[in-house]
Amino acid sequence: VSVLLGNGNGSFEKQTRYSAGSWPQFVVVGDFNNDTRLDIVVANWDSNDVSVLLGNGNDSFENQTRYSVGDSPTSVVVGDFNNDTRLDIVVANVNSNDVSVLLGNGNGSFEKQATYSAGSYPSSVVVGDFNNDNRLDIVVANGGSNDVSVLLGNGNGSFENQARYSAGSAPQSVVVGDFNNDTRLDIAVANSDSNDVSVLLGNGNGSFENQARYSAGSAPSSVVVGDFNNDTRLDIVVANAKSNAVSVLLGNGNGSFENETRYSAGYSPRSVVVGDFNNDTWLDIVVANGGSHDVSVLLQYKRGAITYKMAYASGGGSNLQCVVISDLNNDANLDIILANYGTNNIGVLFGYGTSSFENQMMLSTGANSHPISIAVGDFNGDREVDIALANNGTKHADMMLGNGKGKFTIQKSYEIDFDSPPLDMASGDFNNDKRSE
Repeated sequence: VSVLLGNGNGSFEKQTRYSAGSWPQFVVVGDFNNDTRLDIVVANWDSNDVSVLLGNGNDSFENQTRYSVGDSPTSVVVGDFNNDTRLDIVVANVNSNDVSVLLGNGNGSFEKQATYSAGSYPSSVVVGDFNNDNRLDIVVANGGSNDVSVLLGNGNGSFENQARYSAGSAPQSVVVGDFNNDTRLDIAVANSDSNDVSVLLGNGNGSFENQARYSAGSAPSSVVVGDFNNDTRLDIVVANAKSNAVSVLLGNGNGSFENETRYSAGYSPRSVVVGDFNNDTWLDIVVANGGSHDVSVLLQYKRGAITYKMAYASGGGSNLQCVVISDLNNDANLDIILANYGTNNIGVLFGYGTSSFENQMMLSTGANSHPISIAVGDFNGDREVDIALANNGTKHADMMLGNGKGKFTIQKSYEIDFDSPPLDMASGDFNNDKRSE
């Protein structure tokens, strides 16, 4: 893993590399030794372990300590599973069909894994309290066995054997929420091969009702929840990769959902985010369309009806990879930032707050850079939003400093000395200096 420390003026120190295992796949941060300093945990797909790197709080990390897990770890979450105020780790292992639980000792070390069986090809894991006992439980989406596994926590770091609940075909994404307003967590799953969404209502004792299936578009690959018609009931939005649309399923507040209303997006939508883009207190939808190289903005009104839809081109051949929202010019209106992989630039669309956006402003990232991921933050301590981007082609991380008026200056490019190109990026304060790294 590579750490680049922020200097507080928009520039970064040269990377410091720390060894991990083979093919690091997923990374999260947390304070594992209760010293108020952020630490790192990495899931290593090929070496079947996780690496823990403790932060010293002085710009450096200790050498990794590796802990064995199952076969091909792909997803990690952290939480306190034995109620000792110390963070523990849960890992979903794709090829051994199980999850690993590593209990934290509070000094940065972890106990040996305890493994719990899941279904086939567990690819996504989330946690929540499903039986209202103030103990964290686990739910896993099993893409190969077409179900979800629920493992109830005993509060001492151990878990009951899984209970399996049928979902649709090839569940790809799982979220939790209270869909019937009974203060009990429910589950929603996007099923890629059966083109639908499964909703499993929680009974509050850790068990779930049989799924109710709701049709979506073709190949739903991403699901989000929110209240899209301001009735205090959670609704579901799904991005359908192969039908070039999003499906909105309005919640009735009793755990059931209306039939989908489908709205056209661009070609091959890959990512969906929500926010209020026209300041009317209604949630709107933004979809990144990888195949048509554009972004669709869908404004919602009352019963979920789309009153206005716009498509903003990101350039022919752009191969749009990522979309992020933020207020870049301090006008209290959300703006859109796009990673245009194919045309070697990022695009900025400034929101007017009146249901429309300016034409895209292009910011070049250099020849063959292929920007693939974006993060925003204040990287130079001037309280204005700046942009950081990971360039897949040149293996560089670029910094663009904002002046709060919608103008950006390219500050510096940092080489990422990896054998593999970067795929994703995130930011945070890793040395407690109130500067983003």
